[in-house]
Amino acid sequence: MIRVLVADDQALVRGGFRSILETQPDITVVGEAEDGQDAVDKAGVTSPDVVLMDIRMPHLDGIAATRAIMAAPTPPKVLILTTFDLDDYVYEALHAGASGFLLKSAPPRELADAIRTVASGDALLAPEITRRLILDYVGRPRPETRSNAAFDRLTPRETEVMMLIARGLSNAEIAARLYLSEPTVKTHVTRVLAKLCVRDRVHAVVLAYESGLVQPGTTTDLDPGR
Repeated sequence: MIRVLVADDQALVRGGFRSILETQPDITVVGEAEDGQDAVDKAGVTSPDVVLMDIRMPHLDGIAATRAIMAAPTPPKVLILTTFDLDDYVYEALHAGASGFLLKSAPPRELADAIRTVASGDALLAPEITRRLILDYVGRPRPETRSNAAFDRLTPRETEVMMLIARGLSNAEIAARLYLSEPTVKTHVTRVLAKLCVRDRVHAVVLAYESGLVQPGTTTDLDPGR
């Protein structure tokens, strides 16, 4: 059962999310938070697997709250929810430690699926926030960009898998591209994350771009069929 904490400053929105999620047999809502500080406090008490976090809230916004929650010894996953598909929010949410980003305009089915994928560690961003956006903003040149020795520990096959993860391919797409089984790809992904000391695929992608292992590509680079 996936334990979810819902954080949003609007009671009607929180209630709507709870109603949607409580129809799912594998998801339970363990609490609601009305602002960012409340989310931080209740995350420590309810021990959720996933925090469904609004960005714009009083007292402490969703990004600051995410940063505080991720400072815990065993933090939950954080799925950022917003009505604002602004690029800088995506970038800052990823750097705060969020494992996913979903627009509130997404249909209910996508909300439940996003929680499941974030809980499993196999998530990037909402369909509306395209793979190209990941490349444009996570790959944006930054002063701290430098080589990361962690990538030297990857085997040639693991490096190949990492490159495909960074291009936005799913496990199934990687398996098809490399002529491997999905369980084999999943094993490679698990080892890559362990060697890089990152929580999930999102942060492996961030590290790959900021370390210069992968450079922003063209739109054709993002098409798994090419």
